[in-house]
Amino acid sequence: MAGEDRPSQAGPSRSPESEGGQVTSFRDSSEHPAESGTGLDGFPSQSPLFHAEHAERYQRQEWIRRYQELYGCRLIVVIDVLFGSSVWYVEELIHDADPKKDLHLLLVSPGGDGEAALRLIRSLQVRCNELTIIVPDIAKSAATVLVMGAHHILMGPTSDLGPVDPQFQIVGQPGLVSAKDIIAAVDNAEKAVAERPDTYPLHAALLSDVTALQVQQARSALARTGDLVSEALQSLPGRTKEEVERLKGHLQKLLVDVPRDHSAVFSAQDAKQAGLPVEIVDPQADQWRFIWRLYSKYLVMGAGPGMGVYEGASASRIVPYPTPS
Repeated sequence: MAGEDRPSQAGPSRSPESEGGQVTSFRDSSEHPAESGTGLDGFPSQSPLFHAEHAERYQRQEWIRRYQELYGCRLIVVIDVLFGSSVWYVEELIHDADPKKDLHLLLVSPGGDGEAALRLIRSLQVRCNELTIIVPDIAKSAATVLVMGAHHILMGPTSDLGPVDPQFQIVGQPGLVSAKDIIAAVDNAEKAVAERPDTYPLHAALLSDVTALQVQQARSALARTGDLVSEALQSLPGRTKEEVERLKGHLQKLLVDVPRDHSAVFSAQDAKQAGLPVEIVDPQADQWRFIWRLYSKYLVMGAGPGMGVYEGASASRIVPYPTPS
């Protein structure tokens, strides 16, 4: 787990992005050369080596501050699979948020735990006036549940939501496995063995990483997806019961019942037609171009599979995940 910002004991070769940190407000000269100081008062408060090690983080945070000034809001960035620990890390970013001010969340996630997504949306909503979720890339499954509770959803041509299909971590399997895939694999194996009993050893070996308990958990989680959709929709203040029921009817069919593949695409146009408060952004608009420049910084550092990122103007945490052997 990442630690707080403090002088490193590891020396210059240590990777600075493996740690979390708190930073003070300053203008980094590499981003704003005209604003750099000419005396000691113009230098960053960190020691020279420590500041150099974390320079990329400070530059990203300066971009976050610039966005906040331009659009009159608080901006936080979450790029990760959503699990219980995501709630802790997001709390670090919003613990001192002004509930009278708008909050923007740049969200990129392949999914995760729907219950964690509900906890996140409830926490975000009580910390702001209006919540805008910006999806420059993917916000699948549990992340789609999170998006459902926003006042505004900014999406462009590269944006993609996805089926609300619970996901599980299976020992011995890289990444996440969807509940539908677990259930389908077991059902197909049972059918094949019933037709040809001699294939039992083959199917038993193929499914050796899946337990009966996990199959039951997958079935239970899949049965709860309709409730997750309802609760996420209800989390938006001011949304009426009739609006919730109408939206749930559309989304249940499009994102729960019909999709057979977890990777199914649900575009900005699809989301808008389903009734979600989507604003389809012109990719040439200044705001979208700003978002993509900021997001590109996270892409270059390797954020995504294998590395979670939670970042705001004054707090930052990098969460590395072990690579499967």
